[in-house]
Amino acid sequence: MNWLIVITSVHNGSFRVTLQMDKFDQAILDILQTDCTRAIAEIADSIGLGSTACWRRVQKLEEQGMIRGRVALLDPSLLNVAVTVFAAIRTNQHNAGWLGRFHDLIATLPEVVECYRMAGDTDYMLRIVVPDIAGYDTVYKKLIQLSGITDISSSFAMEQIKSTTQLPLGYIV
Repeated sequence: MNWLIVITSVHNGSFRVTLQMDKFDQAILDILQTDCTRAIAEIADSIGLGSTACWRRVQKLEEQGMIRGRVALLDPSLLNVAVTVFAAIRTNQHNAGWLGRFHDLIATLPEVVECYRMAGDTDYMLRIVVPDIAGYDTVYKKLIQLSGITDISSSFAMEQIKSTTQLPLGYIV
C-alpha cells in the first residue's frame, strides 16, 4: 500500500497530519461508501487488484481509522421517525461541568441523531428524528430539564433535498 504521511506545521505549533493514498485506496473507499456489502473479490475485480491485496488494503484502511465502521442505512418513514427537527440551543453555561452534563443528556436521547457544538450565535445544533410534533415535545421537555439552557429554537424540515453518507474523496492529497 502506498501511503505517504505528511506532517504540515500549522498555526500555534499545532500539526496537521495528511494521509496520501493511491488510486486503489480511493477506489476502494468510493465503492465501500456506496455499498459496504460488496464482496472483496468483487471490489478487487472492479479496480484491477487481486483479492488478497484488496483485502489487505481494506484492513489497513480500517486500522488507520479511515473506515470507522460499516452500517445499514434505515428508512425513517418505515420506522415511524420521518419528522426531522433541527434544534438550535443556546446556553449561558460555558464550563466543563455543564458540558459533561449536556453530553450525558444527549447520549440518553436516541431521537438525537446528530449533535454539533457551534461557533456563532448558536451554541449547539441538534438533528432530531421523531414520529410527530408530540414526539418532539417529549424530547424538548427532556432537554429543558437541564439548567443553563437559555433558548431552544426549533425548525421542522418540510422536505429532504439531499441526504448522503458519502464523503467527498477529492480532497485527499
